Amino acid sequence: MIRLASALISQLRLIIFSMIKAVIFDLDGVLVEAKDWHYECLNIALSVFGAEISYEDHLQNFDGLPTSVKLNKLKERGLLPSRSFALINQLKQVYTQEYFETRCFPSYTIKYLMQKLVEKNIKIAIASNSIRDTVSKAIESLDINQYVEFYLGNEDVDKPKPSPNIYNKALTMLNINPNEALILEDNKNGLKAAYSSGAYVLKIYEVSDTNHINVFNKIREITD
Repeated sequence: MIRLASALISQLRLIIFSMIKAVIFDLDGVLVEAKDWHYECLNIALSVFGAEISYEDHLQNFDGLPTSVKLNKLKERGLLPSRSFALINQLKQVYTQEYFETRCFPSYTIKYLMQKLVEKNIKIAIASNSIRDTVSKAIESLDINQYVEFYLGNEDVDKPKPSPNIYNKALTMLNINPNEALILEDNKNGLKAAYSSGAYVLKIYEVSDTNHINVFNKIREITD
């Protein structure tokens, strides 16, 4: 009886983890605590034109959006001319790259989580509203290249989050149905995109929440 029970438990575990075939990670606020970095880098670039976003305004209205969308919002407020966009965007990306190179380091917690997912034959992808160069730099700095199947940036879709397009594209590339994926997201725009994709969602409040205990507990909860 003990052996039979053990065999049944093993089969149940296989069923649990076969339901979720992929975990898709957002980047900022999920794998890297870069929310403040983007805010600071954009404000440095905006200062050239005498503009600024307050931190409260950033959290309420700009968090998780691509730089191009943020600049259009500022234009609508009458704070920026469209002719300034190219330079501001270029400066912002230069500062962002510098921040990621000097402040982003490998995380044992994240690497352990990804190692455990791979051991369960669960694929890993990253889908971010950041540009591809920033995502690539983060993956390199976190030293997680060996675990990630692919990554997507805001250039890979015609509409960024809160549109679900980037997650829909990731699901297509993974060749899975939405109910076979778990998405980790943190901000309101990302969460809206994740839920709209039809996949399961784990809301992340702090980067420290991105760990193997929380993720595998969520996978078990999905099965229950």
